[in-house]
Amino acid sequence: MEPSCPLLQEDGSMQALFSPGSLITVAGAVLTVIGSIAYLTDSPNLSLPCIFYGIPVLLGGLALKSSELPPARRLTDSTLLRPLRDLPENESLSKLLADVSRWRYGQKAHLESSLEALKLWDEDRPPQLESIEEIQQGNGYGLRLLFDCQGVPYQRWQDRQDRLGRFFGPGLMAELSQPDSAHLLLTLLPISTSTSTPPDSTPPAAAVP
Repeated sequence: MEPSCPLLQEDGSMQALFSPGSLITVAGAVLTVIGSIAYLTDSPNLSLPCIFYGIPVLLGGLALKSSELPPARRLTDSTLLRPLRDLPENESLSKLLADVSRWRYGQKAHLESSLEALKLWDEDRPPQLESIEEIQQGNGYGLRLLFDCQGVPYQRWQDRQDRLGRFFGPGLMAELSQPDSAHLLLTLLPISTSTSTPPDSTPPAAAVP
């Protein structure tokens, strides 16, 4: 079961269709097909360059697709908390959000190097960041990250809770909860933010177009 906050899912198939790896693969396939048709119709001026460039581009795109890591599901419309996100004191969280909201290649999980440094990594079953949500508590801006814990037990996260906040930015604290046995919820907030702020102070998430 996922946390009580609204989970707004993007169309995963459409997202994958427009990934860099997919676009390069399609471009390579189109060039290769055009070159092949030109070859069969005896048009060497077109066939040779299209095949020469198309096949390597196609192979490169397929290689990217095989190592593709999609962005974490973003649960909050990018415009909703932009004024807070753009404040200088929230720069570290803004960079974290941008980092996990893009396609990655050749990595097993988002925040791989950070989790390794924190000793929250399992080579065979690394934690997988499933979603990220921007939140507001009082006047503070924060992020809520949902992980599939995989091979890293919850106790190990708890042992590093104090360090987690400091690791991701100055003046941050980390709150941990476990929605179910398979998931972990990490909330990063400014230390000055009161933990007693009512949950409904977080604006409702809106679907990302």
